[in-house]
Amino acid sequence: MSSSTHSVGQGPKIGSEKLVRLSEAAGHHLQGLLQKKGYRDGALKVAVVGGGCSGLSYQMELVPGAGPKDILILSHGVHISVDPKSAVFLSGSEIDYSTDLQKGGFRVTNPNARATCSAGIVSAREKKDT
Repeated sequence: MSSSTHSVGQGPKIGSEKLVRLSEAAGHHLQGLLQKKGYRDGALKVAVVGGGCSGLSYQMELVPGAGPKDILILSHGVHISVDPKSAVFLSGSEIDYSTDLQKGGFRVTNPNARATCSAGIVSAREKKDT
């Protein structure tokens, strides 16, 4: 286990902002989105998946809580949930939010990325209740 995580019981591991952190703007915006969804213990689930112009892309969604194997990070009042496989690619990343008309939305700045597409802009989607 790395120095940026530690286990607490059977639930998710607790991580630090060394893994991934939110800017103040992203934290503020996400707090409002989670509150609107009624996700009192909710989190921003962040994953790195195959695809995109560089071979990998970011996937984000609002979830009611972290999965049991996820790493849970608290940043600017918001929980970020990351699966262990994605954590390898996200280490040191920051998620920002901008309301800019042309370049607005969530943006991931990842020091590990060798190539970026669309300036790292990612759209977050809400998890659909099934």
